[in-house]
Amino acid sequence: MSANIQEFEKTTLRERVSHALRAAVVAGELEPGNVYSAPELAKRFGVSATPVREAMLDLVREGLVATVPNKGYRVTEMAESELDQITELRMLIEPALVARALARIPDGDLPELRAMAQAIVDEAAAGDLVAYTEADRAFHLRLLGYAGNARATSLIADLRAHTRLYGLAALSERGELEESAREHHEILDAIADGNAGLVEKLMRTHIGHVRESWASAEPTQRKRNSSS
Repeated sequence: MSANIQEFEKTTLRERVSHALRAAVVAGELEPGNVYSAPELAKRFGVSATPVREAMLDLVREGLVATVPNKGYRVTEMAESELDQITELRMLIEPALVARALARIPDGDLPELRAMAQAIVDEAAAGDLVAYTEADRAFHLRLLGYAGNARATSLIADLRAHTRLYGLAALSERGELEESAREHHEILDAIADGNAGLVEKLMRTHIGHVRESWASAEPTQRKRNSSS
């Protein structure tokens, strides 16, 4: 195996681990204030400790975790006001851009978009919060990509990475996450109908649900965060 191929595979693994760790932070599976070691995370994600340590460097730079010398990495906490600010920015950018991009979404892409939306529903039904979060991210960034504004797409990707969806586990346990996931199909229905106004409205409602339900910490989470 050539050095170039080895480097490519190493980079790809690091990227995959970075996505998985980031999604775990967003989904609340790696809890704020807790310290996790590289070997512990490696075992959890079925990889060696080396790509975990490399991936964690990305998350440290993004402010999602902080290094704890000789122990591992502490997941940083996020205030309610920060979540409000993230939601406000998403509301300003995503609904309008996706609605304006409606004419740029080829009919031929709809089956693939449907499959992406269904993947979100399937992961919700399976209760895999990390896979759910990653599928949701991929879908939303794909829709934004049609607007042709790379800066906006990059900004939303960054904002999503810093969101904490503390309420996902509770929604999943109550069987409500799958229902929420179906909102993505409703958005696609409006896109297929060419109804830009409805697309924008549904996007706003969907982002609002993220803040009101998905990102709301349960009382036990709030208590744990305030005492850590």
